Order: sequence, then C-alpha cells, then structure tokens
Amino acid sequence: MKRIVIADDSATARMVIRRCLEIIGLGDAGMVEVPNGREALARLKEEPTDLLVTDLNMPIMDGETLLKWVKGSPKLTDVPVVVITSAGNPAKEAVLSELGAYAVLDKPISPATLLKKLEPLMQ
Repeated sequence: MKRIVIADDSATARMVIRRCLEIIGLGDAGMVEVPNGREALARLKEEPTDLLVTDLNMPIMDGETLLKWVKGSPKLTDVPVVVITSAGNPAKEAVLSELGAYAVLDKPISPATLLKKLEPLMQ
C-alpha cells in the first residue's frame, strides 16, 4: 500500500491507528491524518489512496457520511473503507456494511484484529 488516510477527531486515536498499521507492516505507506470526514474527503480527492480508516463519530462530517460520499464517487468507490466505532451497535455495523464498508471494527483496535481484516488487501 502506498497511501493510507486516517480520519479521527482524536489525535490519540489517530496515533494508535497509525501505530497498529506500522506494527502489521504498513509503516512504509504514506499516512495522512485528518480530524474529520470533510478533510478526509478532500485528501482522498487529491491523489490515489489505497485505504481509508475512519472513526464513525466525528464532528463536521462523520464516518457514515464519509463512507456514503466515497462509495458514491466513481473515482473513489474502489477505495477500501475501514470504519472504527466505539458504539458496539450490530444494527449500525450492518448499515455500514451495506453502504460498502470493507470492515467495521470496534474500539479499541489491536494490530492482530487489523491484520486479520487487512491481510487480503496486503497481498
């Protein structure tokens, strides 16, 4: 993977996600960190991106709205989107999957969980 966008309103959460990605072998990817979905969408439009990891609950534009924009855009629809949530809501997870999320993971995430989900993309 060459470019990964990480969207979370918490700088600490972004750091944890980045570290997990580094631990599973994606440290060579260019990682772009943004605090909300609107900035993530702008960054996604700037240059090709191999993966979007987004928090569900963020100000300005949340992860669900971001997912809808990405999957509704012909240029971005192929970008795998991993949504991370602290909600633990199976109904919401089903909605996100129907909208096209590659994976929905509960916080706190671990490198092992992330690797299990992303391994097919890393081939």
